[in-house]
Amino acid sequence: MKRYLMIFPVLVWLTLNSCGVENGIDEKGSRLTIEKQNVFEDTFTHQQKAWKSKEGMWIFDNNTVTQKATDRYFPLLLLQGKPYINLDVSVDFMPISGRIDASGGVVFRAVDAKNYYIVRANALEDNFRLYYFKNGSRYEISSATVTPPSFKQYSTIRVVAKGDHIQAYLNGTLCIDHHDNTFSQGYVGLWTKADSVTTFDNFKVSGALSSSH
Repeated sequence: MKRYLMIFPVLVWLTLNSCGVENGIDEKGSRLTIEKQNVFEDTFTHQQKAWKSKEGMWIFDNNTVTQKATDRYFPLLLLQGKPYINLDVSVDFMPISGRIDASGGVVFRAVDAKNYYIVRANALEDNFRLYYFKNGSRYEISSATVTPPSFKQYSTIRVVAKGDHIQAYLNGTLCIDHHDNTFSQGYVGLWTKADSVTTFDNFKVSGALSSSH
C-alpha cells in the first residue's frame, strides 16, 4: 500500500507495508546483494577512534555501546573515514528504557549530522520505518507494520542499499523495499531518539567505498 504525503515543500512517496514472520514482503527473488568488500566489524570491545559522537552520550562498556542521554532529540554516532556508496550494514540493538521513545536505528549515507538516511525500530510502536534527514528536518518515506522489539532483548536491523534501491530487514525479515535518490553515498552509524536508552552490539558493514574520499 502506498500513499502520498505533502510535506511542504517536499513531496514524499511513502510506502506502507506489513511485515512479520509470515507476512514479510514477497520480493520474489529480488533481494539486493552487495559484494563483500571494505568490511568493517565491531563488537565494541573498546572504543575505536573512527566512531564520533555527534549528539547524545555514547558509552563503550562491557563489549557494547549504549546511548544513555535522555535529553537529546536525535542522538547520533557516526563511523567516519569510510563513506560507502552501495552497502550492507547491520547491528543488534536492545531497548533498555524510554517512555517517550525506545528506539534503535542504523544510519547510512550520512553526509553529516544533519543529512542522512535512518532505518529504525521502536519498542513502543508497531512500525519499522525508513526516514531521511535533510538539513536537520526528518521525512518519513517508508513504513512497515511489525511486532515491536522487546525491552532488554536484542533485535537486529539490516539495511542493504544499491543505487537508489533500499531494502531493510528486522530480525531477518525483509520489511521495507523502497527507491529513493536523496543521498548516494556517505557514512554509516547508530541512532536513537528522545529518552531512549539503547544498547548496540555486533555492528557490521561492507560494500563499495566512495572514490572521492
